[in-house]
Amino acid sequence: MLKQLSAYARLMRLDRPIGIWLLAWPMMWALWIAAEGRPDERILIIFMLGALITRSAGCIVNDLADRHLDAQVARTRSRPLATGEVSVMEALVLFVGLGLFAVGLALMLNRDSQLIAAAATALLLIYPFMKRYISIPQLILGLAFGCAVPMAFAAQTGSVPQQGWFVFAITALWAIIYDTMYAMCDRQDDLDAGIKSTAILFGDADRFVIGAMQITFLLALGLLGRQLAFGGWYAAAMVGVALLMTYQQHLIRDREPKRCLQAFQNNHYIGMVLFVGIALDYFYALAA
Repeated sequence: MLKQLSAYARLMRLDRPIGIWLLAWPMMWALWIAAEGRPDERILIIFMLGALITRSAGCIVNDLADRHLDAQVARTRSRPLATGEVSVMEALVLFVGLGLFAVGLALMLNRDSQLIAAAATALLLIYPFMKRYISIPQLILGLAFGCAVPMAFAAQTGSVPQQGWFVFAITALWAIIYDTMYAMCDRQDDLDAGIKSTAILFGDADRFVIGAMQITFLLALGLLGRQLAFGGWYAAAMVGVALLMTYQQHLIRDREPKRCLQAFQNNHYIGMVLFVGIALDYFYALAA
């Protein structure tokens, strides 16, 4: 029984929570900005649970779609569906259970949030299959993860202002950056298996393109900070993000798979540093 529960947990990637954080951090940026530093506690709890459930369900869909391909990729061949530890029927039942939980959470939010949640669900469902047909499946993932941002604005304020969509675009760009690093881990295996990715699309220009996207990301953050009249804490956070991205470029310089995976995982700290900068800026502004 414990062995099977462990397999279910690995199917949902609960042993690798990085994806939960990459989904949760932009959502928290958005909630703090939408609420000007004072998010509704009930909405915050709903969204944190939603991040956990959504990422877990997304992993199941991904593994169901890729269960035959995963066996051909060194990094994924030990996944429970690829090894047969979990059957397709068991995975489907678990996915439906998580889906019903997610629906229950969405029903606690307003209509606009529910509509955006439906769009995000559609994107998450088609994402695993896009790796077979388009060269930039990371864009679909970015749009799906980015939907947490307008959802947060809609839940907190009842509408999505221009700044909300700007944060959505920033989040989508960030997802393309870190998922390209992730795809660099599997480039040769993906080529052999016929899987498409931005790492393959960019080829030898991968580091340059990632760098260009990182600079664009930083410039967009600077513009956002100016629009919101953020101060020193946010500026310090941006410096931290720039240093972390410089370190990521160092990690991927030789395109060594383990180092590329480290660069991908390092993005957790980018999300955290930005959130701390935003939260502290609002905290001291409210305390003044």
